[in-house]
Amino acid sequence: MKHNREYEIAWQGLKTGIHTIQYDINDKFMLDREVDEGFKDWNVRVILTFDKKTNFFLLHFDIDGNVTVPCDRCGDDFRMQLWDEFDLVMKLAGEDVEEIEDDDEVVFIPRGETVIDISPWLFEFVMLSVPLQRIHPDNPDGTSGCNPKALQLLNKLSEPGDEAPKNDLWKGLEALKQKSNKRKTK
Repeated sequence: MKHNREYEIAWQGLKTGIHTIQYDINDKFMLDREVDEGFKDWNVRVILTFDKKTNFFLLHFDIDGNVTVPCDRCGDDFRMQLWDEFDLVMKLAGEDVEEIEDDDEVVFIPRGETVIDISPWLFEFVMLSVPLQRIHPDNPDGTSGCNPKALQLLNKLSEPGDEAPKNDLWKGLEALKQKSNKRKTK
């Protein structure tokens, strides 16, 4: 992955207190990362509130934007709204940081590091803000926003019709099961 100084925070030069940084996440940012091919046209704004304390930092990521995704129901692309908030605590530690296990919300960095690359957390939190189920939002009149032709086909396929012929493969197994049960009761 390419190194980009745009996503680095030189924390030693910052005064103690709250600092606000804005990041615009687009297709260029997502290009070198493992993202589903159907996700495109990223337009996400991340407002990072970086609160520098003496021995630790409090980071608050506020995510707002949208991305084009395929609908899980009909397959057509649509713009999905993204919004979420995440908190992260970074604690300064000695040079033996490898021995300390990171928590989900607490990360340890060595005191010798002068710069923090936050691009991995930007990527992770933006991806976590994308819902697992991606379906067209309903129209203002309450009808589905999905492709009507695809919905018709799905409804037609889900209608109870001629049942598939029964598979006689399991008939012999049922007879063996009954025979086995008779032996156990004797």
